[in-house]
Formats: sequence, structure tokens, C-alpha cells
Amino acid sequence: MRYAACNELVEERSFAESCDLLARCGFEGVEIAPFTLSDDPRAIDAAAAKRVRRSIREAGLACAGLHWLLRAPPGLHLAHPEPGTRSRSWEVLRSLIELCAELDGDVLVLGSGKQRGETDGVSAGDAYAVLRDGLGELAMHCERAGVSFLVEPLPARITGVINTLEQAESLVSQIGNPCVASMFDFHNCEDETSPWDRLIKTHAGVIRHVHLNDKAGKAPSLSALSREERVAFVAAFEALRAADYGGWVSLEVFNVSSSAELVLRETRRFLSWVEGERAR
Repeated sequence: MRYAACNELVEERSFAESCDLLARCGFEGVEIAPFTLSDDPRAIDAAAAKRVRRSIREAGLACAGLHWLLRAPPGLHLAHPEPGTRSRSWEVLRSLIELCAELDGDVLVLGSGKQRGETDGVSAGDAYAVLRDGLGELAMHCERAGVSFLVEPLPARITGVINTLEQAESLVSQIGNPCVASMFDFHNCEDETSPWDRLIKTHAGVIRHVHLNDKAGKAPSLSALSREERVAFVAAFEALRAADYGGWVSLEVFNVSSSAELVLRETRRFLSWVEGERAR
């Protein structure tokens, strides 16, 4: 397993400074939210991508992929009833596949619950069908670029489309292309009925990426976690190890109450503690 952090945690710095900070705190990769690079990621040309790639490499990091794909430009929705909006939204995803490849990343994580679910008279079932068919077509683009597209299960309070890993695995099976899979997010498991480790064991075949956070969406910290929560994290990481998971574990924080550097250092300390517990 390799450890990364999502760059919106440190987006108040320049991208190069953000990469340097992640490296100093002991992380190996940076996962990029495209909206932090441009108000319209389609405008990121080859020269701009080269500068981003250089910053990553000069810090000694690797690109851990892209996430938060449809925040920019505004007004996107994959199943929107207006054809132009729908077409533009899928066009953004195609451009991000190319950007991910240019940055030497290998996964794109589709959360974006508000941009993939029911809207304006489009039911959750109809939105699901649009997502399934659209990803089936997008998979061929992923093959050519050498990247994978991962559908993130999100709670029902956010979207009516793909709320559990079981649903994600069903979607992946229907598409039937190895470039389309899913991922695991500790925080976004609130609709699941099984503990983390059992979910990982059951759905290991489609888990290609992991977002690290606690149940409240904060960075896991030894000082804040209960004994029960610590045990659950260790069991989850052991399940990943048992499944021979070799992808990224990337810090994705929704609630930040401390400085970015403190959050990063406490998280890296927590990960070192988990490694020690697993080695016992």
C-alpha cells in the first residue's frame, strides 16, 4: 500500500508547495481535485499538465489519481435532461481521463453524487441507466489512456445512485470492462450494514482505491479515536493486506479543525501505528 493525500486539504498553497509539504510529512503521492488546478479543467493544456507533473516529480511524489471530478465547471450533470448539459458533462470526464494519463495517474474516482443522481424529472433509475451506459462507452477511452474509472458508493442522503459497494459491484459487472471498478471510503459507508473489514473482504475484487478518513469525515488521529475505532481500522487494513491490495490509501478530509500540516503529520503517525499493530 502507498499513502497519499488529496490536494484540496492544502490548496491555499501553490501546487508545488503543496507537494513539498506532503512529501515532508511522509506521504508518497498526491491525489488531485481538478478544480484546484483550473476553473475549467478542459483548459489545462499539455504545457500546464507538464508543469503539474514536474512539481509532483520534483517533490519525490507520484500522482495518486483524480477525484472530485465534476465540481468545475459549474452546472454539470451526467443525466441532465438538457442534451447540451449532459454532453458537456461527459466531455469533461473524457478530458479528465486524458489529464490523468498526462500526470501519470492511473485512477479517476467518480463521487459527484449531485452530478450523477436524480434531477429535474430524471429518476434515480433513469440516472443509473445513463451512468451505466455512459461508463460503458467511457471505458474504451480509459483503455486507450491506460487508466481506470472508479465509481464511489455514496450515502443515500447525497444521491440515489450507487449507495453501497454491493450496488457498485453490480454496476461494474453489468459494464463488464476491467477499466471500470469501484473504491472504498471509510466515511461514506453509512448505508452499509457490514463492518469495514467484512466489506473489504467481500468486495475486494472491485476495490482499486481507498479514501482514508474516520466516520465523521475527519482525519484519523490516535488522540481522537476510541479503542473500538482503532480496532476497526486495524481490522480493515488487515483485510486490505489479506486481499493483496497494492493501491493508494489517500487521505480525504471533509472536516478540518487543525492546520493542514498538523492533520498530515497526525495522519501519517496514525498510519505508522496501524502498520505496527498489523506487524504484531
